[in-house]
Amino acid sequence: MGTWDVGPFDNDTAADWCGGFDDAAPDARRGLVRNTLARAAEATDYLDADVGDNAIAAAALVAAQCPGGEPAHPHYGPKQPAPDLTGLRTLALRALDRVLTEPSELLELWAESDDAPWHTTINGLRSTLTPQLPQNRPA
Repeated sequence: MGTWDVGPFDNDTAADWCGGFDDAAPDARRGLVRNTLARAAEATDYLDADVGDNAIAAAALVAAQCPGGEPAHPHYGPKQPAPDLTGLRTLALRALDRVLTEPSELLELWAESDDAPWHTTINGLRSTLTPQLPQNRPA
């Protein structure tokens, strides 16, 4: 089926990754998310779409635990609980930045279509993952 929508879990690759997350031992899930994000964030050559799709799904799990984060998709996201992933915010941002930086297959593929909704999804994740500075309150 491939890709059916712009959400972080709306493609076969991410759905398969979520299945692997569910199958992983509870104490291995954080490492799986971290390794998935690092694989994308540290890529220096062409970033394959599969690596990018997995990184977006992993970043969405991190974002789900941040203030304003949306829960994982109830049908396509993981069914098993995620451990505390909030310490991976910076790595998740780096992974998403890499997905949005050439050479990136996902960036190329979405450029061939109306990519505005996809960019909106990715930028929404980035916004949620970016720590907000406390605002000064008047005395």
